[in-house]
Amino acid sequence: GLALFILATWAFASTGTSWWLYAVLFLTPDLSFAGYLAGPRLGAWAYNALHSTLGPALLAGLGLFLDRSMLLGIAAIWAAHIGFDRMLGYGLKYASGFNDTHLGRIGRQAAGA
Repeated sequence: GLALFILATWAFASTGTSWWLYAVLFLTPDLSFAGYLAGPRLGAWAYNALHSTLGPALLAGLGLFLDRSMLLGIAAIWAAHIGFDRMLGYGLKYASGFNDTHLGRIGRQAAGA
């Protein structure tokens, strides 16, 4: 997670895109939490859709293909957010509940707590 966060932030810096955009968009993927209002299954789907590295990789590929530094910058911000979350122990969610992730259980009821 730390490596992805650092590399994606470095990649963002190389796009020449304004740092205000980084600050504004960094937490945007967390808007997917709203999916949990419709239940854990939809919540997990929404969270995972915005916290998988496939999305930023596809966006970066499109940015390279179209030669658009803005798309590359947004992809880098998105990847940096994912790396930051992984660094903190937040993994992709299972439909059984928000605290159940592919990296293990998180929160107060985590294993061994």
